[in-house]
Amino acid sequence: MTLEVLQIVWFILYAILLIGYAILDGFDLGIGALSLFAKDENERAIHMNAIAPVWDGNEVWLLTAGGALFAAFPPVYAAVFSGFYIAFYLLLAALIFRGVSFAFRNQLDSPRWRRSWDWAFGIGSLLPPILYGVAVGNILRGVPIDAAGEHAGTFMALLNPYAIGVGLLVLAIFLTHGSLFLAIKTEGELHDRAKKMSGRFWMAWTALWIIMTIATFFVAPERFGIANPLFWVFLVGSLGGLAATIILIGMDHPIKAFVASAVTIASQVSIAFVGLFPTLVPSTLGREYDLTAFAHSSSQKTLTVMLVIVLIGMPVVLAYTIWVFRVFRGKVKATGDGY
Repeated sequence: MTLEVLQIVWFILYAILLIGYAILDGFDLGIGALSLFAKDENERAIHMNAIAPVWDGNEVWLLTAGGALFAAFPPVYAAVFSGFYIAFYLLLAALIFRGVSFAFRNQLDSPRWRRSWDWAFGIGSLLPPILYGVAVGNILRGVPIDAAGEHAGTFMALLNPYAIGVGLLVLAIFLTHGSLFLAIKTEGELHDRAKKMSGRFWMAWTALWIIMTIATFFVAPERFGIANPLFWVFLVGSLGGLAATIILIGMDHPIKAFVASAVTIASQVSIAFVGLFPTLVPSTLGREYDLTAFAHSSSQKTLTVMLVIVLIGMPVVLAYTIWVFRVFRGKVKATGDGY
């Protein structure tokens, strides 16, 4: 393959990794955030048990995406991680406390102890979607990248209304996706409540998506890749997925609604990548300072070796993910054997 083809392939692969992460870790972050509204300790335990076998495997997609960005587009990795330094520290702290809560929650037979780790689990699941959305919002609108390829802005500048709006959108998406998975894994009153919540969060998702799409037209109109046929394909996928999700929720088919929700997530993330291509980080200081896949990638040899590794490793990861979900299918309860 030529260098240009490899650069395009890695742009697409990076998008696929983020889509996989959004779909998989999206539902377990959503369930974790929903645990903050559980009625009692028993329900909070069910929330944990619903995702206990899969949550850490889902986060592998985030680690892989970070590693791919570092190896395939090093200047982009450097600019993003330095520019979003404080935000990433907050994200890391949230994910650490969330992960530790699974192991520590039942180490002491104390309601107060368990409640403390329930809060860690809930808040550690609530913050990441908002932080992810704020990061995505800033990427879409552009960040101050200077001629040296370095971030020249401040943390407070990242907390602009547009980015916060995208943060709320991502939270609504994950809450919808998570409540659908919770409906799949539970029965009785909790199942009915999860189904009802999924419909309400779907309304928030749809409303925020429309609002932020309109806002994007004014903030970053160049993100509308209407000349690209893929833009229209993914737009149809987004609209069809949203419609199918709410219809299937009403028909009480949570598994099918969950699949429709996943298709919608994939379509909406794809629209963003289509609008960005070939740019990975747009600069507000001048288009000549944009960090692109063509100008800021690793060497042809590096991209080729990495592609071989991915072609070997990705099927293994997919097979493991499918196997885990198959083994741990079925309903969950709050038992002494779980978390």
